[in-house]
Amino acid sequence: MTLNGVGGVGKSRLAVRAARRAAPRFPDGVRLVGLSPLREPSLLGYVVLEELGLADQSTRPPEDVVAEWLATRDVLLVLDSCEHMIDACARLAVLLLDAAPGLRILATSREPLGVAGEWCVEVEPLPVAADPARDPGGGDAVALFLDRARAGTDGLRPDRAEQVSAADVCRRLDGIPLAIELAAARLPELSVHQLGEGLRHRFDTLITADGVRTPLPPRHRTLRTTIGWSHELCTPLERLLWARLCVCAAGFDGADARAVAAGGPLSADAVPALLDGLVAKSVVRPVPGTAEPVRYRMLDTVREFGAHWLGELGEEAAVRQAHLEHYRSLVTRADREWLTDRQTAWATRVVAEHANVRAALDHALREGRLHTVLEMTGALWFFWFACGFTHEGRFYLERALADAPGPGPEYAKALWAYGLVTMSQGSPEEALRHADEFRVLAERSADPTARVAACCFEGTPLFLTGDCERAITVLDGTTKETLSGSYEVACFLNRIVRAFARITLGEFASGKALAHEVSVELAARGERWARAYGDYVQAVAAFGLGDWADAAEHARASMRGKRHFHDTSGVALAVDVLAAATVADGRNESGAALLGTAQRLWQSIGRPQLGAPPLVAVREQAERQSRRALGGAAYTRAYESGLYGDTVDGIAYSTRA
Repeated sequence: MTLNGVGGVGKSRLAVRAARRAAPRFPDGVRLVGLSPLREPSLLGYVVLEELGLADQSTRPPEDVVAEWLATRDVLLVLDSCEHMIDACARLAVLLLDAAPGLRILATSREPLGVAGEWCVEVEPLPVAADPARDPGGGDAVALFLDRARAGTDGLRPDRAEQVSAADVCRRLDGIPLAIELAAARLPELSVHQLGEGLRHRFDTLITADGVRTPLPPRHRTLRTTIGWSHELCTPLERLLWARLCVCAAGFDGADARAVAAGGPLSADAVPALLDGLVAKSVVRPVPGTAEPVRYRMLDTVREFGAHWLGELGEEAAVRQAHLEHYRSLVTRADREWLTDRQTAWATRVVAEHANVRAALDHALREGRLHTVLEMTGALWFFWFACGFTHEGRFYLERALADAPGPGPEYAKALWAYGLVTMSQGSPEEALRHADEFRVLAERSADPTARVAACCFEGTPLFLTGDCERAITVLDGTTKETLSGSYEVACFLNRIVRAFARITLGEFASGKALAHEVSVELAARGERWARAYGDYVQAVAAFGLGDWADAAEHARASMRGKRHFHDTSGVALAVDVLAAATVADGRNESGAALLGTAQRLWQSIGRPQLGAPPLVAVREQAERQSRRALGGAAYTRAYESGLYGDTVDGIAYSTRA
C-alpha cells in the first residue's frame, strides 16, 4: 500500500499511526525506514539493512541479505518518503515481496511506486468547515490550528469572531496540516484576523523569486505559498540561516548549525538566537527525546523551499563545502580521539551524524574531491569496523580507492580501513591480497605506527585463516611498544592478535598475560572497544587453563564493552566463549541456551565466527560437550530456547549467566 499526497498533508504521521495500530498482526514486528535524508539510490539497500538492525558483515548485496532475513518472517515494513527515488524503491519492493510471503509494505510518496499489485490511497487534507460563519468550530483542521495556537500563545481563548477567522484561515490553507502549523506559529505576532487578511492577499497565484507566475496544482500552490509567507515574515538573517541549514541531511545540533551556516553577515555568535527564532516559527523543530545537545530537523517541504532559496542566493556550492569541511573535521577528530575516554561519546556522535557524514561523502565524490574522500573513509575505519557498518564502509572504500589519484598518506589509511572491513566480513584472503601493497606504503611513511599497521594488516588475516605460526612471526616483526601516530590502534590490535595466536598454540598463560597487559594499558586511557577484545582473549585463555569462573567473568566484561558500539560480532564471540565456560562448569542446559543466543547473533552477521578456525574451535568444543551431557533432545530444546528467543533478553541473560 502506498499513501500518496501533497507534501505536508501528513502521510508520514498517518503511516506511523497505521503501523502502530496494525502491529499486533505482525508477530515479527513493524520496521520504519525513513528515506528523506538519502540522496544516493544505490545506498537504499544499505539503509534498509541498517534500519532493520541487521549486523550482516558478509560480502553479499545488502538487498539479498534483507530479502533472506524477511523470507521467513511476518513483518510490516514502512518505507517513508519514497518520492525522490521511486525507481529504486519500486525495485526493492518487488525483490522483497517476491522473497517474503509474510511481508507487507506500507510506503509514503508524493506519487505511486508503479509496482504491480500496489494499492494507492490518497491522503486527503483535514476537513474544514465549508461555511466558517455557520460552523466556526467544525473540522479537524480548525482543531489542529487552535491546538497549535494555544501551544504558542499562553492563555488563548478565541471568541466567536476569532473562531470564524480561524476557520477561514484553515479553509484558505486547504486543511493541509503543515500549512496550518506554519500559519499558527505566526499568532504570537499577529491576531487571527490579521493572519487571515495576510493570507487573503497571497493566494491568487504562487509568485516565484523572479516574479513569474507558476501554475501548480491547488494544494501544492497552497503549501508553497504558506511556506513562502512564513519565509517573508522571517528576518533576513533567519531566512539566510534557514537556507543554509538545508544542506544538513538528517538534523543538526547548535554546533553543527554554527559550523555549517556561519559566514558573511551571519556570525557564529548570532546563530543560537536565530535558531531559536526559527524554532518559534515552526520552521525548525527539536527532535523529541534527544539529550543535550538538542538536535533539530526540518520537514522535507520546508527544507526543499530553503534549498530553492539557497540556489537563488548562489551559495549552494559554498555552503555544501562548509558542510563537507565540518564533517571532515568531525570524523578526523573522532579518529584521533578514538583511543581515549571520549571513545563512547564519539561512537554515539558519529552514529547520530551518519546521514550527514554520508551526504558529505556523496558530495565530495560528485565534486571529485578524491583526497577528501580518501581522508574521510580512512578516518572512519572505527565506524565501519568497530561500530558495525562494514557493508557501507566497503561501498565507499572501494569507490575511494578505485578513483584515487595516487598513493599517499590518505590512500594508505583508506587501504588500511579496507583491510579491516574485509577481515570483519570474513574475507581475510582479500585483506592478504593487499598486505604487500600496504607494507610498501608503510615503509615509505614517516609515521612510526605505519610499520606496526603493516604487520597487523598481514598477521591478522594469517591468524584468521588458521596459520598461527606465520601470524606470530609476522606480528613479532615489529616493536612491542605503543607508539603515537595515525595507526596507533594497530599497536594494541597487534598485541591482542599475537596473544590469541599463542593461546591457539596452547601457550595459555603467556597469551593471557599479554592480553591482560594490553587491557590494563587501554583501561588507563579510558578506552573500551579494543579492551573488550583483550577481555575476550583472556576469557579464551582462562578457558584453556580450566578456570571457568575467570573465563565467564572476562567474557561478560567483553560483552558489556562491545555492546556500547553495536559490535555484534564482538558480542557473539563473547557469548560463544561464555557458553563454553558455562558448559565446562557443568551447567549444560544454560550453556546450550547461550549457544543458541550466539547462533542467532551470528545469523544476523552472515558468517559464523568470521569463518576463522581459531574462533570456530572454541564454539565447537562447547557444542560437543553440551550435546553429549544433555542428550540430543534436551540439548535441542535448550539450544532453541536461545536461538528463537528474544535476542535482547538473551544478551541480558548472558551478562549475568
